[in-house]
Amino acid sequence: MKSRMLSLLALFSALSAVGAAIKIPAIVGSVAFDVFPALLAAALLGSGAGAMVGALGHLLSALISGFPLGPLHVLIAIEMALLVFLFGVLYKKNKKITAGILFILMNTFAAPLPFIILMSKAFYVALVPSLLIGSMINTLIAIVAIRRLRALFKQNLINKDVKL
Repeated sequence: MKSRMLSLLALFSALSAVGAAIKIPAIVGSVAFDVFPALLAAALLGSGAGAMVGALGHLLSALISGFPLGPLHVLIAIEMALLVFLFGVLYKKNKKITAGILFILMNTFAAPLPFIILMSKAFYVALVPSLLIGSMINTLIAIVAIRRLRALFKQNLINKDVKL
């Protein structure tokens, strides 16, 4: 079972790396499609697995864009891990709509709040529109894909040992 879980974790991490290369126009180049595989992993494999994929996905996205915010990307990776973890917890409690909406709102408005202090209010205001668009698209893709993949998991076509 551990090798299957590790394989699935590697698969979602690889999908996150691919998504990290697909950028959403923003003032910072790390806004991308890296988070939807993390949301998938959180719903299908567990919140902890999703959190790991979310943090790794953000760091890969930042790496591809040249770490425009330097070591602050570690803070963003931690925030992403926490948000994806929360999404997974709510999703598992069958609060799917709440999980999606809360993820979008927290990723768009709450996660970048430290940058008002660290950078400026103008930076925050300039970042919010692209984060909103990115969060909405990533969450929508994830929710649609979760429904399809969950059916495959339940049919034991992907992994009969992972419990949903």
